[in-house]
Amino acid sequence: MNAVVPVRSGKAKARKGLNGSLRTLAGKSPKDMIPKVRRPQFAFSEAQDIPRYWWDNDPVKTLLLAAMSASFPPGERFFIDSVRHYQDQITDPELKKAIKGFIGQEAHHSREHELMNGFLQERGVDLARLEQEILGFMNLLRKHLSPERQLAHTVAVEHFTALMAEEFLLKYDALEQMDPRIAPVWAWHAIEESEHKAVAFDVYKAIGGSEFTRVTEMMIVSVLFPVFSAVHLVQLMKEDGQLGNMKSWLGAVNYMWGRPGVFRKLLPSYFKFYSPNFHPWDHDARGLVEKAKKKWLGDWG
Repeated sequence: MNAVVPVRSGKAKARKGLNGSLRTLAGKSPKDMIPKVRRPQFAFSEAQDIPRYWWDNDPVKTLLLAAMSASFPPGERFFIDSVRHYQDQITDPELKKAIKGFIGQEAHHSREHELMNGFLQERGVDLARLEQEILGFMNLLRKHLSPERQLAHTVAVEHFTALMAEEFLLKYDALEQMDPRIAPVWAWHAIEESEHKAVAFDVYKAIGGSEFTRVTEMMIVSVLFPVFSAVHLVQLMKEDGQLGNMKSWLGAVNYMWGRPGVFRKLLPSYFKFYSPNFHPWDHDARGLVEKAKKKWLGDWG
């Protein structure tokens, strides 16, 4: 289908059980949920006539996703590194397969979004600067956080991205509002975010990660994620001459927090993360994902 578009060196001490061995996976991920590595190639070069505001002809919506796309290449490399750091310590065969699938999916997300970002950069959307800012921040985390907290950071962000994928892109009409050459990119990414949403979490549990670290890192991410997104969106809107476009701002706010209020409706699922009994697959979205795969992925679903 054509469409447009180092974890710190040294091993962390893993917590051990009474028998002195690493705890194996005892989570609730479905046994058959091994992330499938797909290799789609989107023909961005063939989409020169795509509208500048390719989501609902709206600058706020479009530039918000563009800003998020800028964060994916450096962010997903960080996620891969944080999980790979513990890969050799995992003994559960299902989780080992899931880790390989997670790494493969995230690597392809990074590649395709680099191509998308380059396409948008050529059209005057300065995503290279944003990507460098995110890369600098990721490198600070690599330097100053322990491997366990780096993995907890990945767990927290993966919860955010899975919620947005399932409840925002796949459930509502966002994809239908996008240019049909851009929508498949986001549909593919959203589907795979749901498929691998528990991998980092299961690795974290398997190595005996601290609940305090998991919860406090989510608190930090809950501030950083919207702050970075908002600052970058404002910068892109200003550069595009749309900062004073109140119709676009108010429409986007209503869409996200009013009606249908897609972000507002994410809050119950978000807060479940803080429960000591939380597992990402408590919210089983396989039916939603299967429907999206049939619609958007075609032969490579």
